[in-house]
Amino acid sequence: MYKRILVATDGSTLSKKAVTSAIELAALSGAELIAVKVTARYPQSYFEGSLPLSASEVSNIEKNWTDAAQKVVDAITKSAKAKGVSCKAVVVKSDIVSDALIAAAKKHKADLIVMASHGRRGIKRLLLGSETQQVLTHANVPVLVLR
Repeated sequence: MYKRILVATDGSTLSKKAVTSAIELAALSGAELIAVKVTARYPQSYFEGSLPLSASEVSNIEKNWTDAAQKVVDAITKSAKAKGVSCKAVVVKSDIVSDALIAAAKKHKADLIVMASHGRRGIKRLLLGSETQQVLTHANVPVLVLR
């Protein structure tokens, strides 16, 4: 059925449910799992009142974010291997989560993307956007959305 399943995580409780489902689906279909967490780049702001940081300070902050993300995907790899599922842990730096997930799916030749949706509506959706909606409308492979 599926050969490679990409599961997106942000470490939230809701995305942990998606991870659990992705591991189970990978186990059932004999697929490899690719666990992906996208980390943002440190925002460079030049608004009044902001404190400019040195390149090394920005680098340290981004390294901390990447290290934390690596722990999340490593935990997924450990859970997957406990269920007999081969898993690759991937951390991607990008400011646009949906684009990063779609690019990771292409790069790793995933034939399914599994992710959670927070189900925001109204003004929250307008202000915060929907990464899941962007993946759904722009991905070239099927997307399984869990809530």
